[in-house]
Amino acid sequence: MKDDMLQPDALTWTASRTEGLSRMTAFTPSMGRLYASQRNYDLGPEKRGNVSILSPYIRRRLVTEEEVVRVALANHSPAEVEKFVQEVFWRTYWKGWLEHRPTAWIDYKQRRDTVLASLDRRQSKAVTAAEEGRTGIECFDAWADELVETGYLHNHARMWFASIWIFTLHLPWQLGADFFLRHLLDGDPASNTLGWRWVAGLHTKGKHYAAQGWNVAKFTHQRFHPTDLNETAEPLEEAFDASEAKPIRDVTRYDPALPTVLLITDEDCQPETLGLDLPALRGVVTVQTSAERSPLPVSDGVARFDREALADAGSRVGGGTAMTMPRGRDLADHVRRADATQIVIGFVPQGPTRDWLDSILPDLTAADITLAEVQREWDAAVWPHATAGFFKVKKKIPRLIEELSLAS
Repeated sequence: MKDDMLQPDALTWTASRTEGLSRMTAFTPSMGRLYASQRNYDLGPEKRGNVSILSPYIRRRLVTEEEVVRVALANHSPAEVEKFVQEVFWRTYWKGWLEHRPTAWIDYKQRRDTVLASLDRRQSKAVTAAEEGRTGIECFDAWADELVETGYLHNHARMWFASIWIFTLHLPWQLGADFFLRHLLDGDPASNTLGWRWVAGLHTKGKHYAAQGWNVAKFTHQRFHPTDLNETAEPLEEAFDASEAKPIRDVTRYDPALPTVLLITDEDCQPETLGLDLPALRGVVTVQTSAERSPLPVSDGVARFDREALADAGSRVGGGTAMTMPRGRDLADHVRRADATQIVIGFVPQGPTRDWLDSILPDLTAADITLAEVQREWDAAVWPHATAGFFKVKKKIPRLIEELSLAS
């Protein structure tokens, strides 16, 4: 494989917008033909030049999807960057799909907690062995180690890993999804949960992903040659039905006249581009909710990246107070001490941060504090089309690019 696949700094993570923009600029020449032809190859943790490594930054919107697509189209023809642009829209599709079906997130959490509580000694040892890379399946163990050590896995490796976890090791998919969410720096509740459901055959009923040894060998450039995979597995089945899409919930719009505290979470670390008009801004608060990802300990790498990303976001809007999953009463007291009656926050989609926010809403209401959310134009344009499979969004991409004025 070419030397330009080398990216020695790929696993040195600095959680800032400046770093995200630098990575985007560095990968811009490769967003076209190179990405389209090489993106499916997992060449190892030191050879990531065929993928952007932007996902931890896009996940927190240190760099936005809109920015990335705009840069791609400004430097390549639409045909050349079609695959790259589609992958950006995939992330938004997953989020929109989960907004239309929030019960899928609730169901995942409930089943995860039930499985954790019911594991017997044998099952617990099997899960631990998988997470510690001690299964005897060389590729799987290498990916488990890589995930824990670096906080990242190539997207193709994530699919293989999930398939082996579910169909070869016969472990509960919810615990695999939880393992990912605890360690992936780009761990997103929508793409992670729904990606695992898709591999298992639950997202699209009857359509699953069974890892094949030849496929692993080809797309790891012969690094691995697994021969003991369950390649003929049947898709999983479940009673939960997520077929019906519901309207996305309404949000409370903010009142520019009200004295306001701006609240920043890891769901949107670029508040300066939310188009806010807050002449009565009384303060800024950053809230870290990393620990809400799982009832089990979240990796130090994930917690550190969140903490640094939030500090970087706060610094760009004049600093602020850092809080970690504050109770509703504590946040309400802070807002009141700032002589504010309104909290403005970037839209918080389904996931751990939404769970935390919902838990404190009664205390905010009791303190007569309004919580207003601001949705980005990108999400407002794409999410209404994320009601079924990705194909519906894919067909709309040219029109969405035009509507959002993304092409130069």
